[in-house]
Amino acid sequence: MKKIIIAIDGYSSCGKSTFAKAVAARLGYLFIDTGAMYRAVTLYAMRHGIADDPAAVVAALPQMRIEFRFNPASGRSDVYLNGENVEAEIRRIDVSNRVSAVSGIPEVREKLVAMQQEMGRAKGVVMDGRDIGTVVFPEAELKIFMTADPKVRAERRYKEQIAKGEPVSMEEVERNIRDRDRQDESRAVSPLRRAEDAVVLDNSSMSLAEQMTWIENQFKHFES
Repeated sequence: MKKIIIAIDGYSSCGKSTFAKAVAARLGYLFIDTGAMYRAVTLYAMRHGIADDPAAVVAALPQMRIEFRFNPASGRSDVYLNGENVEAEIRRIDVSNRVSAVSGIPEVREKLVAMQQEMGRAKGVVMDGRDIGTVVFPEAELKIFMTADPKVRAERRYKEQIAKGEPVSMEEVERNIRDRDRQDESRAVSPLRRAEDAVVLDNSSMSLAEQMTWIENQFKHFES
């Protein structure tokens, strides 16, 4: 069976990463969480007090080394920033509140897109984000656009944050999701949009098992 690139785009808190990880594991593909890369840049900017200064963020890019390392304890790849595992920190709500603005900086996107393209050059990858099928890999053989009802997404994110011990309210989480949707769709560089040849997966009422059945039916088109 030939290896392909699977590009998964969509709104925040749709379960893109969970779905993408499961797909990659099922196929034996490399999983690349591009959102984690933008979150790592955002975390660096916040730590250095420059998150509100695009020029300073751009100037600091050469000081940021972002990589993925497999975590045998969890069976997944964690993101590292300058040698430090920041997987937990980048998922905090304060990082979520700032990541859309930082990821909208043209030079940030240019640098990370180049990194992502290099990672996926050999194919056999599942990559999720906001502009994978439209900008990073417009030639991807299978493009998926994920969506779900905003309230369903808010409930999912709220449960995740509470499980991690982060004190947040449902109202705060839902506001963050709606704000991110608006920022992602309206930014000047690489806005969130569905590629013309992408298939839509609305998982508002689907379990992960049902989503895996759905992707297996999609993948049959590429079996040789």
